[in-house]
Amino acid sequence: MGRDIAVDIAGDGVATLTLARPERRNALSIQLREEIAAQLGQWAADPAVRVVVLTGAGSSFCAGFDLDEFAQAGLARRIRDSSRRYHLAVWAFPKPLLAAVNGPALAGGLDLCVLCDCRVASAGAVFGHPEIKFGAPPMFTPLQWIVGAGVARELCLTGRRMDATEALRAGLVSRVTEPGRLLDETLAMARTMIEAPQAALEGTKRYLTGSAGVTFEQAFAAEHDAVFDEFLAGPIGPRAAR
Repeated sequence: MGRDIAVDIAGDGVATLTLARPERRNALSIQLREEIAAQLGQWAADPAVRVVVLTGAGSSFCAGFDLDEFAQAGLARRIRDSSRRYHLAVWAFPKPLLAAVNGPALAGGLDLCVLCDCRVASAGAVFGHPEIKFGAPPMFTPLQWIVGAGVARELCLTGRRMDATEALRAGLVSRVTEPGRLLDETLAMARTMIEAPQAALEGTKRYLTGSAGVTFEQAFAAEHDAVFDEFLAGPIGPRAAR
């Protein structure tokens, strides 16, 4: 079985992690989630890595969870457990993590974006939580920390899509670029960050992730664990979540 991510580390310490399932719009399968969590775990302890840029292969950033797996009842526990490990690994990554959003970032793909520290979007990027239409409650808390409760509530309850221009106005992304410039612009932002000492970057990251009114783990228990526990107790359909 091949790898579902591609990685690169530049000599200055800027690493790139690419979701490499373009034929599935980089849907977050069990394997892909496990690979992301494992790679971030390795890079967390690697002094050669100072900042990470995360992007998608092909025309999508990430379409959300792999719905084919949700159709397989025997995978339910693995889906839940791998999802928990992956989300917490992204959230707890101690170094700056930037998303280069090269296309649609939907459902779990939007969650991945908002768990990053900064987001740069291609002009063709779109964001949304369509899983509400399938009966799955979206994750609200990390999104509302970025765009505010009002915008986050609307996006979560309606499932509508937000284009890159609106995402910039809402503060969801820091800048919007032409597709051919996306990775260069995001890498340039990363290299601006590494002008600071690594201890300062990681200390700031600890402060940023620890300063919300409630902890991510507390919110995650309600928005992720409880949802999956309900799914395991009585499945709400193969298209329930992404």
